[in-house]
This record gives sequence, C-alpha cells and structure tokens, in this order.
Amino acid sequence: MRVLEEFDHKSHVILLDGEYRRSEATESRDVIDPATGDRIAGIAEATAAEVDAAVEAGHLAQKKWWRMSALERAEIMHEIANELLAMKPLLAEALTREMGKPYKESADEVDWSVSAIRYYAEIGRTDIGRVVGPAVAGHLNYTLKLPLGVVVSIQPFNYPMTLLAWEGAAALASGNAVITKPSEYTTITTLLFAEPFNRHLPPGLFQVLSGAGDAGRQLVEHARTNMVAFTGSIPTGKAIAAKCGEMMKPTLIETSGNDPFIVMPSAPIDVVARGAAFSAYMNCGQICVSAERFFVHEAVHDEFVEKLAEHARAIRIGNGLDKVEMGPMVAEKERNRYEGVLQRAQQQGARLVQGGGRPTGLEQRGWFVEPTILADCNPEMDIFNNESFGPVAPICKVASFEQALEFANDSQYGLGACLYTMDMRESIRASEELDGGMVWINAPLLDNDAGPFGGTKMSGMGRQLGPEGLETFRKTKFVWLDPNCETQDFWWFPYADGEAFPEAR
Repeated sequence: MRVLEEFDHKSHVILLDGEYRRSEATESRDVIDPATGDRIAGIAEATAAEVDAAVEAGHLAQKKWWRMSALERAEIMHEIANELLAMKPLLAEALTREMGKPYKESADEVDWSVSAIRYYAEIGRTDIGRVVGPAVAGHLNYTLKLPLGVVVSIQPFNYPMTLLAWEGAAALASGNAVITKPSEYTTITTLLFAEPFNRHLPPGLFQVLSGAGDAGRQLVEHARTNMVAFTGSIPTGKAIAAKCGEMMKPTLIETSGNDPFIVMPSAPIDVVARGAAFSAYMNCGQICVSAERFFVHEAVHDEFVEKLAEHARAIRIGNGLDKVEMGPMVAEKERNRYEGVLQRAQQQGARLVQGGGRPTGLEQRGWFVEPTILADCNPEMDIFNNESFGPVAPICKVASFEQALEFANDSQYGLGACLYTMDMRESIRASEELDGGMVWINAPLLDNDAGPFGGTKMSGMGRQLGPEGLETFRKTKFVWLDPNCETQDFWWFPYADGEAFPEAR
C-alpha cells in the first residue's frame, strides 16, 4: 500500500528548487497501470513560469555545487547511491506498476543506477584537465575541464532510472545542475527516484518537471539551459538537434535502434537460442538495443527457429508483480502500433511461427502481447527497416557470413549489433566491420559503466558511460601562463627588419 500512497502523494507534483510542490498547471494527464488499465495517478504539464523558475534555481545551485571540492561532491554522490539502494523495493514496485516490466527487471534497474552513480562519483574527481608540454620555454600550458551549467535530461519510459543515472551522475560529477523531464509514462517513479538527490544536493541542483512534448520543448528552447541530453524517437531527436544547433547548444542524442543479431554455424545453438530469446523479449522488447533483425546461417536456421520457439513458449506473461518473465507493453497505443507492425510483416510475406496475438486470459485487461517469431523474412520488409520496439524476432536466412554482414549494415540505424560465433576470424571482422556504436559477441545487451554507450547514423550522436560520457557534460578551456611576465619579443611588435619581405629589407 505504501507505493500506492506514494503515487497519490506525487500526483500533479513537480520537484522545483528543492521542494516537491503541486504544479500550478491546469493541464493534467492520467497515469495508467499497463497491467490492469486502472488509473493510478495523474501528472501535470509544467508551466512556462515553472520552467523559468527551475532554470534560474539550477544556475544558482550549480555555482554552489561547483565551489565544493571534488571529494565533497563524490562523497555526496555515494550517499545518494546508498539511499537509492535502500529504496530498491519501493522504486522497483513503483516502476513495475507504472510501466509494466517484471519486478526483477525493475529491481535490476535500481542496481544499475547505483553502479553508474558510484562510477561517476569516482572518475569525476580523477582529473579536471591536463598539463601539456609548453610551446615556449618557461611557460605553463594546461587545460581545465569545466561544467556546462544547467543540463536538460529528457528521458524515455523504458529505463527511466538507469538512463537518468547515466546522464545525471555524469552531469553532476562534472559540476552541472540537472533538470529532467521524464516520460509521461514514468514520471512518478522519477519523482521518487529523485528524493535522495533532493535530500543531499543543494536545492535546485536536481529538479524534475513533468509533462509531455511542450514541457520538453520549453526546456530545449530556453535561452539559459546550456546542454540537452535526449533519448527517444528519431523525429524528436532531429528536431532537438536542429534547434540546439541553431542556438549553438551542445547535445547528446540517442534515438532508435534496429539491431542485427547474427547466428553462425560454429556457435552452440542451445546457448544462442536462449540468448536470442532474452535479446528479443526482455522488457517486452521495449529496448533500443533489442535484437530486432535476425540473420541466421542456413546450416543452422531450422534448428535455431525451433529452439527459439521453445524458449518463447516457455516465457510466463502477466502482471510484473507476479512470477513472470514478461509484462505488458507500456500503453495501449504502443500495443496498437506494435500489432500493426506484425500485421504489415505478415502482409509482406513473413510466416508466423510463434505468438503474434494476445495471451489467453489477458485479452481484455492490460496491454499484453505474446512473444513472437516471424520466419521467411527478407531485408526489404518494413520490419527490417524500422524499429519494432516490441517482443518480435523476425528471422532472415543467410548463405554466408559475408551476406550476414552486408544485410546487417544495410540500415539507417547504427546503435548495436550482436554476433554468435566460435570463429575468431569472424569475431574480429565483425568487431571492425559491423556498423554501430557497440558490438556484442556471444554476450548480448550487457553494459559496462566504464565503456561508452551510443550509436551512429540515425541512432544518434554522442556517448554515455565511460570517460566519454563524462566528457559529454564538460567543456574544455586552454590556459597559457607566463609566470615571469616577460616580454614576448619573439613575436611582438616591432617586427625585426630581417624578417620583412626580402626586397623591403
């Protein structure tokens, strides 16, 4: 009952300048439990005045935060991580109720968030620049790594805590203030997640403004926000990048994926099929790096399809608070969109092997779908050229490794890619030749706080995690110092006559 009470307390609330307060907005939208269809809360559309107030508070708090020592900032971030870990049961239940994923996956997300915060707490104090070899003897040349100011973080619904931790921790460790605009599907969870930040940080350093497109647009276009980090759709990512480019405002853009999953004969098919089921169906397929295009060598194609179908049939579907592996999709409109994707694929010739409908007994309540397998697919189909963002594994048979690489790279997307093989030559070639920001070989979907996450082509610009993720939220200043304050006669006026044009000497 505590979680439901928290949903009630956080309804129509924003976190502004260190205070959880009821928004002055007149517009509101319902929060629906995707497993039941019941209304569980409401969220406000933050007003323009609230956006202005948050930006102003962020700038004031950022100055206080940056005046602290790097050690103080790191210790505070560790305290936040400790509290989040203690809140894991509450946060996990809230996320499951709000967006549907199984409780185990929600609890994992808390752990991943804590890990990222601890990582950035430490590397954020490792260095703030470097000394370079001087170009003039006796001078000191060095760089400083400085915060950008007020960072806007616009989040999706599928990993609201983890992605906010990736960006928010890196931004805070770099000395910035953060204003996050969560997805309208996971706002309450984000408000709960923000509580330890609000308790330990200067008021206004970490703020949450709710709403949909208009609130995000105001933050992006605000003259005093200094950077925008966005995860979401390609059209919105393009619009944000264009507006920020016009304003000369740095961005981190992570948009869609349509990741290939290549299966070669040398790999153990029992292991591959299990990994494929996880890659396609985790979080009901609502992951930007889900396996969405399967290219399976003809020598093992039939065996792979059969074993994948066995794993798909074994997946327990239901309310994420029960003993299940797969919950509902996040919203009715997302389920409708996804079912349209499946229908279109079958119209274009895909053969339904498994799933494709709504689970028995769950047709009338919640936004549930079955894990699906489509065979006899080809790269010309729409499902191979657009992000499906649902629990489907469309399979294309290939004749060779070269053909698999060719098909995998023939895409407007370039987020991640997965290969299963025991052939070292194929592994090395894939690591170099597969387009995208990440390649997983025999170990799909894993993240490492110390390794960069991000894509190429239409999948976005910039990197999260690793030292690269820290740099995303910092600017570099070059400093040149002459400690002796001497005349720089080697290039000051007057120029030596001997260096003039020869005929003028």
